[in-house]
Amino acid sequence: MERFVRWLQRYVLPWAGQIGRIGWLTALRDAFVSTLPINIAGSLAALIISLVRAAGTQLHWHAFVFAMSPLVSIANIVWQGTFELFALFFAMAWGYQLAKTYHVPALPAATVAVASFAMSIANLAKVKLNGKTVTVKHVFNISQLSTTGLFTAILFGGLGTLIFILAWKGQLQIRFRSQLPAAEYNAFASLPGALLAVSGIGLVNYLFQTITGTYFGDWLLKTIQGPLVKLGQGFGAVLLITFLVQVLWFFGLNGSSVLAPVIESIWLTPENINVMAAKNGQTVPYAWTRNSFDVFVWFGGAGGILVLVIAILCLSKRSDFRSLAKIALAPSIFNINEPIMFGLPIILSTVYVIPFIFAPIVNVTIAYWATRCGWVNPVQIVVPGVMPPILNSFLATNYDWRAIILTLINMAVAFVIWLPFVIAADKLADARQADTSSLHF
Repeated sequence: MERFVRWLQRYVLPWAGQIGRIGWLTALRDAFVSTLPINIAGSLAALIISLVRAAGTQLHWHAFVFAMSPLVSIANIVWQGTFELFALFFAMAWGYQLAKTYHVPALPAATVAVASFAMSIANLAKVKLNGKTVTVKHVFNISQLSTTGLFTAILFGGLGTLIFILAWKGQLQIRFRSQLPAAEYNAFASLPGALLAVSGIGLVNYLFQTITGTYFGDWLLKTIQGPLVKLGQGFGAVLLITFLVQVLWFFGLNGSSVLAPVIESIWLTPENINVMAAKNGQTVPYAWTRNSFDVFVWFGGAGGILVLVIAILCLSKRSDFRSLAKIALAPSIFNINEPIMFGLPIILSTVYVIPFIFAPIVNVTIAYWATRCGWVNPVQIVVPGVMPPILNSFLATNYDWRAIILTLINMAVAFVIWLPFVIAADKLADARQADTSSLHF
């Protein structure tokens, strides 16, 4: 085991540290985090709609459905203003975070990112009229402003902002002496860079549309986003990400944050598509989403730390370990793992490395195949990260009671895996304490 840890320290840790310091990856992670309030608001609206629909179709509470119809209408309005415009909000956050990372005016950069994204999606929509499909030009298809356009927002929002940043860093600015407020001064000073960025993106899209006869956003969806999303539904990709997150956390790096650009890019799109399908009463198409890791695997944070805390409280005979577990219990219930990660510690602990990596791998295997086999609903509602385990899986799967059973099974399996190592940690600590006492004597 020590040889394995040394190998990880030598080959994996430097690579992970370098990734964590890449500015644009950090900005991409922060952009996803910035859209979380919009994401949660839209998901809660979908949750309300699903609850009222289930009350009518399954329980036949028609009076309740009628009474809740104003609430459903409000939820639909909230949905339209949040989830259905997700890619648009993301493009704005993406440009803003990139600008902050590279220290250029943030708001002009954010508007450039939105404009770059908007120029790269189709400005036509197909609608049915009197049984015929009619193409309407010079309008935006709202589906491309949702998660469907996420990769386009990442690529062209980032590219437009990059041109703006290079122009600003290259001193392509309007310089003048003025007592204007900072916002107005930055708007005028950044005008050349903004013009260069949006013109450059416009030229790229014009050339692409002229040569290929299609919009870049449509092409990107078919050739890159679709295959990546399909790859993310494979068991190998789910297992690999779980392993890498655990390994990074073991070395003190927040694996979920380091790998956030990969995790969010591959699994957020299926999650949002599932949410939209659930909101419309349709069958959800994807088995594994971004939130699936949180609700079925990472109980109390990465590594299933809540299970470890319970195991220590149940089995450990050492007062210091039990005291730490009591302190960490409340944070762990709300999926905050730092007190145990750094307090016990788990980080660089050769005693806990096996269960810390192995338990989530077993849990993700059980949850993945249970979902694949249809034994539990896929995640179709985004729940806040601080939602306690069991409750979060029940809500995330659109009130599927089987998700509670799956969560309890996974927690029990993880408990069994942690069990011998908690006992071993007690014995090892006792032995070290005895050695220290003999030396002092």
